[in-house]
Amino acid sequence: MKNVKKNILFGEYVSGVGLKEALSMKPEDVIAEVKNSGLRGRGGAGFPTGLKWEFAFKEDSDEKYVICNADEGEPGTFKDRKLLSEQPEKVFEGLTIAGYAIGAKQGFVYLRGEYVYLLNHLEQTLKNLREKNLLGKNILSSGFDFDIEIRLGAGAYVCGEEFALIESMNGFRGEPRNKPPFPTQKGFRDKPTVVNNVETLCFVPYIVSKGAEWFKRFGTDASTGTKLFSVSGDVEYPGVYEFEMGVSLKELLDVVGAKNPKAVQVGGASGICVSKKDFDKPLCFQGLPPGGSIIVFGEDRDMLNVLKNFLEFFVEESCGQCTPCREGNYRLLEGVNMLEKGECSVRYVRELLTLCEVMKSSAKCGLGQTSPNCFLSILENFKDEVLFR
Repeated sequence: MKNVKKNILFGEYVSGVGLKEALSMKPEDVIAEVKNSGLRGRGGAGFPTGLKWEFAFKEDSDEKYVICNADEGEPGTFKDRKLLSEQPEKVFEGLTIAGYAIGAKQGFVYLRGEYVYLLNHLEQTLKNLREKNLLGKNILSSGFDFDIEIRLGAGAYVCGEEFALIESMNGFRGEPRNKPPFPTQKGFRDKPTVVNNVETLCFVPYIVSKGAEWFKRFGTDASTGTKLFSVSGDVEYPGVYEFEMGVSLKELLDVVGAKNPKAVQVGGASGICVSKKDFDKPLCFQGLPPGGSIIVFGEDRDMLNVLKNFLEFFVEESCGQCTPCREGNYRLLEGVNMLEKGECSVRYVRELLTLCEVMKSSAKCGLGQTSPNCFLSILENFKDEVLFR
């Protein structure tokens, strides 16, 4: 894999520096620094990290937990795998700092089932950190106790959603809960719980050791820092790239060697399909969704077939708990099959578009709320190709 810009995450870093600095601060000051940095969740949702920590910090509870969401199941996304393979110390250090900040003594890594081959490597890293007194009892003679346990998922896409992940860890079927209460109120074992993505946690040691103002030098005013992008598809140089927030899609495509691309799926299967007219837009929280997955489609790709592939995935991965997602994705796929055979009327297509809006507003979790995005964006941008075959 190729890395173009080593701005932050793939630069040099001495393990323990951020943690030592954090332990010299009050927990509320650590939270304030992370809040001031503008760091937002790098798993796709983009929720302010410091604010999430503050919610959990303010909860009155005898036990609190922090969880690293390493259930990287979004199609086209493999950035977290690279971090876990090459930079696991940063992930664990960020998780430990999060635990100190909210008052937790136990952390977990919920590891994607397909990443089981990384388990021994990660366990050995944890062992090394305990030997260096960067984990375990009385960390760095500070009086702070914290340890990390790895839990394996079982290959369910829906467990990337934080409550489905927590339900799985609690020993139940992996499916979302109704909100509120939120995980920071009642999460793992019904205790206040913070769930952060792998990439999000890797930024934390840098922010604590170098300061929020340093982090805000990267990116834009509203989308600070850098972002990892997993690039695949019809490109000359697939791999994981680190760019500053606000980079245009065109700039990224030029770097990865995308020759005359027809479309780009931004943000994974649950993201949006972008046509050439929008390639100049920025990848940031105020622009194109910076979820991390960039799938490039060349001129010879059949966009209806692309749509069918995404919807087959969502039909398979829906947990089936709520009707909008369970039935809605099935109906959308049924409509695509009708289009493929030339049996779908324009009137029925309009009904399916209405169904998409219903799903977005009424599905229980992010899976059902975002799965219609591919249908909506592909029909909008490639209407002639999809409807008039």
